Amino acid sequence: MKALLIDTIRCTGCRSCQVACKEWNELPAEETSFFGGPGYQNPKDLSKNTWNLITFNEVKLNGRLKWIFGKKQCMHCLEPGCVSACPVGALEKTADGPVIYHKNICIGCRYCMLACPFQIPRFDFDSPNPYITKCRLCHDRQEMGEIPACAKACPTGAITFGEREDMVREAQRRIAENPDKYHHKVYGLEEAGGTCVLHISSVPFEEIGYITDIPNEPVCANVKPAMKAIPAVMLGAALILGASYKFRNRTRDEEPAAHG
Repeated sequence: MKALLIDTIRCTGCRSCQVACKEWNELPAEETSFFGGPGYQNPKDLSKNTWNLITFNEVKLNGRLKWIFGKKQCMHCLEPGCVSACPVGALEKTADGPVIYHKNICIGCRYCMLACPFQIPRFDFDSPNPYITKCRLCHDRQEMGEIPACAKACPTGAITFGEREDMVREAQRRIAENPDKYHHKVYGLEEAGGTCVLHISSVPFEEIGYITDIPNEPVCANVKPAMKAIPAVMLGAALILGASYKFRNRTRDEEPAAHG
């Protein structure tokens, strides 16, 4: 199973990966502006047209303020909650690692947005035929024997692509050999049951905006029982609405007879 290793220490914030992602996926540019927050970061967040975002975080490190960059994208969980939550199978976890999306199947229910512990999927609110968008780990490039566009475009080696086991070992090696340089944690190793996008950093991940209160058990363990209840809930709602409709019609039919 393939994975990405994101080393935020090696990231210079050049955003070559953002450009490469948009170019490969034919995503239009967005009109952006500076906002009250991490000064030079643009756009502000992920969107229907931005699946990969370099975040700018001003952090106090060794008594000095320093830019620490993060990378926000789909984490491609080993056991994705979004896949379990989708009632029509529009999301699929592939054997190679990517969680891909079938736009032609999606009904726009947005259950995947609620199920994602990393708050990644975005909804196309502007379209009359709305759908979900997110990173697909360049599944199409992988099928052609190529690495993801973001990894290929990175000029500093901040993004490494390979077998997940190798990426885990590489992350742990870098931390072990540089204990004063790295925060002693591989983000994505255990979160939500593990992911195919791993991160290492010089500071605790909550300091650069990562969601850190994620349990280690797969989200789908809690999603599946809830999804099983949906058909029963829908049936109950249909019965209630049907009975209400019948009662109103019956009352309306009886009123003329009473006046007569």
